[in-house]
Amino acid sequence: MTLHQRPSLQDVPAYKQGKPAPAGASKLSSNESPHAPLPSVISSIQEGLANIHRYPSIAAPQLTAALSKQFSIDAEHVTLGAGSVEVAAQIIHAVAAEGDEVMYAWRSFEAYPSLVRIAGATPVEVPLDAESRHDLPAMLEAITDKTRLIFICNPNNPTGTVVEAHALDQFINAVPRNILVVVDEAYVHFDRSEVRADGIELFRKYPHVAVLHTFSKAYGLAGLRIGYAISPLEVANNLRKVAVPFGVSDLAQRAAVASLAAIDELAVRIEEVVAQRERMYEGLAQAGYPVVKSQANFVWVGAGADTVDLEAQLAAGGVVVRAFPGDGLRISSGTEEDVNRVLAALPAFASAEAATA
Repeated sequence: MTLHQRPSLQDVPAYKQGKPAPAGASKLSSNESPHAPLPSVISSIQEGLANIHRYPSIAAPQLTAALSKQFSIDAEHVTLGAGSVEVAAQIIHAVAAEGDEVMYAWRSFEAYPSLVRIAGATPVEVPLDAESRHDLPAMLEAITDKTRLIFICNPNNPTGTVVEAHALDQFINAVPRNILVVVDEAYVHFDRSEVRADGIELFRKYPHVAVLHTFSKAYGLAGLRIGYAISPLEVANNLRKVAVPFGVSDLAQRAAVASLAAIDELAVRIEEVVAQRERMYEGLAQAGYPVVKSQANFVWVGAGADTVDLEAQLAAGGVVVRAFPGDGLRISSGTEEDVNRVLAALPAFASAEAATA
């Protein structure tokens, strides 16, 4: 006799982690920081090791107070999770029921489809425009009476494109107030565009906006799993109800607080990542690759049918990247040595289609 299992999970792909790198290779597959944690952060973690036999505080008062001060908001609007992806899952469970629709651009963060289906809701994917950006007019057209939630990944993962401030403001203003718009800003620290939308300001301006942030990328705490949402109070209260109890460890909370206190030191590291991103973009663009201008800590190569071949070429050159067969490659920004390897592994571009024409 076969064990009963939930039939709908047949349509849910398991999340695929970025490939590990063999010894000596550059792991540019997971958008991680190339830098180890700051000494002050490590010290704070070490101080907490003696108490790991105790449960962490669910309320995380030190961290929520620090975030409240940083953004000049009431701490009650701040909720935590094991990375922003887990907070995104909380939001879906809190807002959308079975049969409700959750909208996002595609291609965007690859966890969105699975998170929506796991919650029993219906994913609505709106294709990116010809420039790999959110097609906001098409997203407005796709709203129905079943739409409950819209994700705007800004900068977008994996393309690195941004929604301009004026356009996002107009979009949110046009979305009915009973639909929550979530501005996912996992990569906001790397955005150097002059048109950047500010999710926190949009949260202050509109009653139906929530913002997602993470400590995994710019803060270099991917291994500790901690992120947060800033959301309307009624949403925040429900996020606390659906969150896994004790889901954010005391060590993660300590590291986050210490990281917020060391933002000036981290800013130097962030600028290094941005500089290497720009160098990688320029090098690939000059070599003829279909690379997209990015405001995240990675670049997107819209390689299409050449994706698998280019992935293999990079692997042969000691670089592990994230490939989306048929669509493109996402290459994380790493150290100067990492970017040197990328540029050395990918000489002048000649597409497979052109070679067979």
